[in-house]
Amino acid sequence: MSPSLAVDLAGLRLANPLVLASGIWGCAAETLVRAARAGAGAVTSKSCSVAPRTGHPNPTVLPWAGGLINAVGLANPGAAEERLILQEAHKSLIPLGVSLIASIFGSTPDDYAEAAELVAGAQPEILEVNISCPNVASEFGLPFALEPDAAAAVTRAVRAAYAGRVFIKLSPNAVNIVEVAAAAAEAGADGFTAVNTLGPGMLIDITARRPILSNRVGGVSGAALRPIALRCIHDVTRAIGLPVIGTGGVDSGEAAIQMIMAGASAVGVGSALLGEGDAVFSRLQREMLTIMQHEGIASLEEIRGCAHAG
Repeated sequence: MSPSLAVDLAGLRLANPLVLASGIWGCAAETLVRAARAGAGAVTSKSCSVAPRTGHPNPTVLPWAGGLINAVGLANPGAAEERLILQEAHKSLIPLGVSLIASIFGSTPDDYAEAAELVAGAQPEILEVNISCPNVASEFGLPFALEPDAAAAVTRAVRAAYAGRVFIKLSPNAVNIVEVAAAAAEAGADGFTAVNTLGPGMLIDITARRPILSNRVGGVSGAALRPIALRCIHDVTRAIGLPVIGTGGVDSGEAAIQMIMAGASAVGVGSALLGEGDAVFSRLQREMLTIMQHEGIASLEEIRGCAHAG
């Protein structure tokens, strides 16, 4: 019998654990559906706020040897417009059997609650609450994900405004990510996305003699983030019995399997899409199945969290 890639994510049955990560492909409904048709088990929209944002000027995304550095600046059309985009996407996703995850952010708990109410009209299967973007601190102050009480305040506000599944997006920059996750869980979170980008970091153009990104600094993602993401996923899932979408440097079937072994229920795919396009979803599935066949693994549930042993 062939191994199965099907997983359960907070009561949702996904055909495979691969999830289009938020932001990597912008805001269009077409890109969400494209990822679904290419083999994603679920798709996540770009984070939106109550009011539209233009974000930072180019250059905003830069590949480097360890992955990507980006400072897009949370550009989005606003939650009311995003709801229309998500509704359009959802019509095509439902017959494909692919779940929709809507991502929101804000500058105050009340902002998050209002964005949640607006996006709820699209009836996403999961609401991802982005409290952890590292490249807009000059505008919003320190991310809510760095401090347990702040993370709990946002979670409570969203929970009061939204009855569906709520996943909190955690930051690898937190001094104690388990304490932050525990506070969010106590406040009503149903699960987590772990993790957002690390940083902010900087790269310098030696000819121009100045930082390359227009924002000077940006979030670091890709392969360089993976060991940190794995540790965060391991620690959170070992301490808290809630599902996690493991995200950070998933560019191979081996990396995806590592995320599951660390305790993730599903696996976010982001930076790898910029280099390979949507073919990455089918490649990762093939590589995962090859590993599972070689290792005698019938289902991902058999190995979920196995790294917790000892």
